Amino acid sequence: MSTASTPGVVRDAVDGPALTGPTGSAARARAGSRTAYPLYVAGKLGGAVVSLLAVLVTSFFLFRIVPGDPVRAMTHGAPTSAEQLATMRRQFGLDLPLWQQFTDYCAKALTGDLGMSYQFRAPVGELIAAKLPATLLLTGVAVVIYSALGLWLGTRSAWHHGGLGDRLNTGVALTLWSVPSFWLGLLLIIVFSVGIGPVPGMFPTGGMESGDTAGFARILDVAHHMVLPVLTLVAVGYAQTLLVMRSSLLDEMGGDYLTTARAKGLRDASVRRRHAVPNALLPTVTMVFINLGHVAGGSILVETVFSWPGLGGLFYQGLSVPDLPLVQGLFLVFAGAMIVMNLLADLLYPLLDPRVGR
Repeated sequence: MSTASTPGVVRDAVDGPALTGPTGSAARARAGSRTAYPLYVAGKLGGAVVSLLAVLVTSFFLFRIVPGDPVRAMTHGAPTSAEQLATMRRQFGLDLPLWQQFTDYCAKALTGDLGMSYQFRAPVGELIAAKLPATLLLTGVAVVIYSALGLWLGTRSAWHHGGLGDRLNTGVALTLWSVPSFWLGLLLIIVFSVGIGPVPGMFPTGGMESGDTAGFARILDVAHHMVLPVLTLVAVGYAQTLLVMRSSLLDEMGGDYLTTARAKGLRDASVRRRHAVPNALLPTVTMVFINLGHVAGGSILVETVFSWPGLGGLFYQGLSVPDLPLVQGLFLVFAGAMIVMNLLADLLYPLLDPRVGR
């Protein structure tokens, strides 16, 4: 059978109708974009699964090198015979070969069983579920505040870079970013809880609530206890968000597309909001989602300093024994939250920048 001889057109009686050169290229581009994103998602999901498996292996072997005998720690120094110690090791499976302990741990962890805590004699999953709300409350409030504050101040600093406000914001952010969170927390306790000079003690030194309130008064009491630990987390977290957002936006501000947008008569605020900021968000989005992963893990140092009854304090208690099932389970939860949030950030990228995932 013959084919048409018109230039730029290919016709095949078997395969279908004619496709011009430009039309065929556009169709191939659309087909490629439809298949590229599923492949992108599949690759990210595969990487997340591999990371979770690596965390599972790491969480088992990492805490086996922590010094200390968990069985002797559970006796609290009381006189204990060798037979009693052997019985306790057998009870918790510590007498088994290391490879068998590892396979048992993996099999249980993959089914959601994180084991039994040595010191609390309770399932690790139940302990985590009991402490999780306090951690979500504290770190969740802090992450929302310092993410919004850092994005806003970082955008303003970059857009007016070199000015007094930019120099002041950057100097304060660099100072706070370099301050250890536990040291800042202790300093806030000394100044605002104990009181120093003309500043009276206004806030509790630790804990989540006084324990003698109910209803709306209890909400106010919990908020009163949250002020200093939230302030500590916000002071350190907003600095990082500000500096990353400022750097990303400065990289975008030299783009020709911003000059074109201004040449079309768009106002400066509109150019910043509609064009510059969306293109500068990718690095900041990653960091914000990683910070959201910290919500599940909490802050071990801050929760310990302020005696906050969350997962961070629970991890510190487990590490001091060492309570192997407890610290393994908590490490798995902390790392898993980070991996999931990083995955969500990767899946969000193509919505912010269509070039990603194609």
